[in-house]
Amino acid sequence: MRNALARFDQVDFEDDAARERARERLLRAAKKHGIVPLGFFDGQLRKASGARVRSLPRGTVTFLLTDIEGSTRLLERLGDDYTGLLRDVRTAIRTSVREASGYEVDARADEFFAVFRRSPHALEAALAIQRAIRDTAWPQKADVRVRIGMHTGRPTLTDTGYVGIAVHIAARICYASHGGQILLSSAAHDSFTERLAEGAAFRSLGRYSLHGLAEPEALFQVTATGLITKFPRPRTIGPLRSPRAELT
Repeated sequence: MRNALARFDQVDFEDDAARERARERLLRAAKKHGIVPLGFFDGQLRKASGARVRSLPRGTVTFLLTDIEGSTRLLERLGDDYTGLLRDVRTAIRTSVREASGYEVDARADEFFAVFRRSPHALEAALAIQRAIRDTAWPQKADVRVRIGMHTGRPTLTDTGYVGIAVHIAARICYASHGGQILLSSAAHDSFTERLAEGAAFRSLGRYSLHGLAEPEALFQVTATGLITKFPRPRTIGPLRSPRAELT
């Protein structure tokens, strides 16, 4: 499985549709067996069309990444209904991103990658996404939850998309979150200079070692009226300390 992920970009496919089907099967199999395909995930995020790349913001930006929690279980349970569910989830995310002045970078399988010029707009989109997912009646009464990670940085924008450590950190923070949760990096948290919307706040979770990163990262959870507030600890290598949680 790990070899297949590592060699994916070296394989020739009949067409783009065949490539996408193979990619989705690999990701589902990796998640089923508990493999974290972060390098594969990061590499795919950077693949965007030339026209889309030219329209993306440069300089300091805030990334927003989403992922459907338990997508393999949902697919196995829903069967053909999963296609419509995935379409509706993407529509909710795209609408929220667009209405918050964000830009879609990529959407593959159950993952979505967006970027914003301003972090408050990214938070606005994140809250709208979680509320839209919460308020939708899903087929077969499925419990659909989306993980969201946010990070602010200054990546390099190349002909093929964003590159740099900021992309890697954003991917790992998304992976660390749980369905229904919004996690922020310390850089994203520190970028907020304006007062948050009424009912919203940041909760410090402490510093964690994230997969593949040399330095630990301070993580913050967004709390807001009507959203889930209690989650297991972040899905990371482990906490460096367990401080008393604080609202900031």
